[in-house]
Amino acid sequence: MNLDQEIARRRTFGIISHPDAGKTTLTEKLLLFGGAIQKAGAVKSSKIKDHARSDWMEIEKQRGISVATSVMGFNYDGTRINLLDTPGHQDFAEDTYRTLTAVDSVIMVIDCVKGVESQTEKLMEVCRMRDTPVMCFINKLDREGRDPFDLLDEVEAKLAIRVRPLSWPIGMGKGFKGVYNLVDKSLYLFTPSKQTVEEGIAISDISSSTVDDLIGENNAKQLRADVELIEGVYPEFDVKQYLSGETAPVFFGSAVNNFGVRELLENFIDIAPAPIQRKTDTRVVKPEENKFSGFIFKIHANMDPKHRNRIAFLRVCSGKFERGNSYYHVRQNKAFRFSNATAFMAQDRETIDEAFPGDIVGIYDTGNLKIGDTLTEGEKMIYTGIPSFSPEIFKEVINKDAMKTKQLEKGLHQLMEEGVAQLFTYELGNRKVVGTVGALQFEVIQFRLKNEYNATVEFSSQNIHKACWISSRDPKKLHEFTESKTRHIARDKDDKLVFMAESKAWLQMVQDNFPDIEFHYTSEF
Repeated sequence: MNLDQEIARRRTFGIISHPDAGKTTLTEKLLLFGGAIQKAGAVKSSKIKDHARSDWMEIEKQRGISVATSVMGFNYDGTRINLLDTPGHQDFAEDTYRTLTAVDSVIMVIDCVKGVESQTEKLMEVCRMRDTPVMCFINKLDREGRDPFDLLDEVEAKLAIRVRPLSWPIGMGKGFKGVYNLVDKSLYLFTPSKQTVEEGIAISDISSSTVDDLIGENNAKQLRADVELIEGVYPEFDVKQYLSGETAPVFFGSAVNNFGVRELLENFIDIAPAPIQRKTDTRVVKPEENKFSGFIFKIHANMDPKHRNRIAFLRVCSGKFERGNSYYHVRQNKAFRFSNATAFMAQDRETIDEAFPGDIVGIYDTGNLKIGDTLTEGEKMIYTGIPSFSPEIFKEVINKDAMKTKQLEKGLHQLMEEGVAQLFTYELGNRKVVGTVGALQFEVIQFRLKNEYNATVEFSSQNIHKACWISSRDPKKLHEFTESKTRHIARDKDDKLVFMAESKAWLQMVQDNFPDIEFHYTSEF
């Protein structure tokens, strides 16, 4: 295949949701269809030893939640699928935000019982920042849930996006009979506790008595009324509006029962975007350009506990990546040769010789790469849109074993490079403060420092309202400010100056008193 054909057959997307909406379960059922795995894991069942395939870190197995983005690639019906399963828990939102910079579209999972929840709203805001196309899967139809029309209204109201159902449920909970595909006019019947997928029954005329025979007279009557209302209220589905992020097509199903998943996947392949063009600080890069370029959006160490390694996740944006070639590292202004490159299936990896736009490549790294780095064939440009956000919770690192100081330093450096949290080192006294989005991240850091680096720490809460990156057009003014506020000045892992504000009112006063200093809430400015 030539470059254009390779690009056209690729779909790179993320799966996002509020915790427990069924995101990881849906991920695994998609993998089953792709033949990537033979049996799905049970995310939270202590009776089953096979843990969810995409939740491989020890702490994930213990907690039954996703705390790190997993990358999985597989083929389905001639299409190359690159699927990124993101953490649903809000405490790990920053990993999800970064991951959303590497995808071309998103499948959003919503629990039909709980509807649109808070984390779903936050994730949708990130999608809206980039006009990312969103497809919606309303899950758990085998449970007694909310009225489907009420759910659609809530999606439109809370997520500020138009919706268009492309399938429709027949009943719910114990009375769930299946779904009607509004695209190909087919009926898919649900059999409780059956994991195999039924073939759709073509229904040329929904008023046919065949429908009554299949789902019962009352259900058939309700389905006809619902379909008439849908066709009357919702406009025809417009692919262009979906691709521009204005309209979300909606599908219904039950991921745990493997029901409605194939219809979702096949429609996704038909309408989801192939790899899209991306912005750099100098120009827009199109995927079909011959020269390779890409960016690092995630770094993870110790994926294999038996071997201490560090892998950088590279999103290929243009051209063709070839293993063994040397590529230009823009930040360091020099070339590096990448002899080891892998494709992912959760923590399983296989060596690859080439990769195309949309692919996610794992590069073994010895510490040269950081999140946000750009690799090219020589062009000086940097892909934009991967900032660090100001954290919400701050705690000082307390070393409990002075003999393990070197291990602690190495572990903290590694975890911060991965983007697990942010580290701020005070100019005065060299105190180290970790900033996170949520409290659970401290548990992850503590766990990983102990298990991967043999370093024992505790965390002491700090009275800090906001970490603000600071800059000024006048270097002298910036120096005067940092001198006058020495007790509150720290540096991040990239050595950027940060002002640690103790309260909202005090921050406002400082901003008023120092008009020449710019205060930034993200590191990208």
